[in-house]
Amino acid sequence: MQLSNSSQYAIRILAYMADNKDSKLLNATELAKTLYIPYKFLTKIMTELVKSGLVVSIRGRDGGYKFEKKTSEIMVSDILAIFNDSIKNEQCVLGIGFCNGLCKCALHDQWVEPKHLLQKMFQESSLEDIAGKGCKI
Repeated sequence: MQLSNSSQYAIRILAYMADNKDSKLLNATELAKTLYIPYKFLTKIMTELVKSGLVVSIRGRDGGYKFEKKTSEIMVSDILAIFNDSIKNEQCVLGIGFCNGLCKCALHDQWVEPKHLLQKMFQESSLEDIAGKGCKI
């Protein structure tokens, strides 16, 4: 199970912004260089985050991005939903389409509990919770 590049980058961007929320606005060039994310990909992600209402974009020479919502109100699952990325209940861990009790893969029964734990973690972890927690962003 792996998150899409868009989701991975969005979580990294927002965690970095949350860790630096008391500083000035963060612009796309600065974010791309600091986080080693291709500029065009970063701006595409930021456009989606602005459309979703998590982030606001301020134009102009001193412009950049800032949060629209409190970081304590933004859950990791909210970010994943923007990019249609989540662990679906019938998603096969081996990537063989849908997996349920009637037609299951070899790892289905072992995957049920870890899958629920991951879903719970994504739903209960806010940006405030994860900001500044790792040395890698």
